[in-house]
Amino acid sequence: MVKITRVGRRSVSGFMLASLLMAGQVSALEPEHETRRLMLATEEAVSSESWGEAGEYLNRLQQLEGEKPANYFYFRGRVMLESDHYNEAQAALEKYVSLAGSEGEHYTDALKVITNVEKARQQEGASAKNNGSIDPEPVAIIEPASEQSLGKLRELYLADSNADALVIHANTLLDVAGWREDQRIVRLDRPADVSYRIERLNDTISIQESRRESGGRVVKTTESMGVFGVNPQIEWNCESSTASCWIYDPRDGSRLMKLSPDRERAEEIARTLGRLIRTMQSPSQS
Repeated sequence: MVKITRVGRRSVSGFMLASLLMAGQVSALEPEHETRRLMLATEEAVSSESWGEAGEYLNRLQQLEGEKPANYFYFRGRVMLESDHYNEAQAALEKYVSLAGSEGEHYTDALKVITNVEKARQQEGASAKNNGSIDPEPVAIIEPASEQSLGKLRELYLADSNADALVIHANTLLDVAGWREDQRIVRLDRPADVSYRIERLNDTISIQESRRESGGRVVKTTESMGVFGVNPQIEWNCESSTASCWIYDPRDGSRLMKLSPDRERAEEIARTLGRLIRTMQSPSQS
């Protein structure tokens, strides 16, 4: 049974500051072994309720290439809940349930935590209403990468800059937005057929596409996009005919990314990319 306290959640930021000491460490292990090592460290940190350490390990896992284990999303959901990021928490936990299914190690607990997320959101909404505040944010929508939330994103991801926080946020969204030919079944042992990852290189955004062909062969291609002279208003659209959403290239309007048919997630990815371009265009903000 997961016990949630306001004190525990409010103290996460303090723990996360201490974890910055580990941020510069680099492992010589191959990605598959480093993933396993960081997952074990995350599990231990969550078990001891060391939420700051768990958040740091998860952020380092986020930077590794390849599919994340199902338990990554369970632990991420736990950490996000402890820091009051309810939308991130619910999105991660629902991803865990869809990947691991009823046989998953944390399946029952994940369902309980999702209920706790809903209760926490309802309590927050009731408090805001009593205080005359605005309505609470909608369920399962990851917080927009708006100018008002950049400081919050930097704290969440332990990032050194606004641009770095936006890159991590975009990749977090892209991790769960991969396109699959068969959208009915999402299997842990079957990665997305088309997935993306971005990197920031000086004044250029590098976009890597991984496309899974028949036989399991993965073809990776990389495209670079300079940010200067580019419209930061990123267009997107979803098509029922192809069961997909598209992010369009701001340079010429062509199709840039093929994503799963989730309108809210596609909109948030487009918004985050646009905010990243705008931030990189203004060195004083990045």
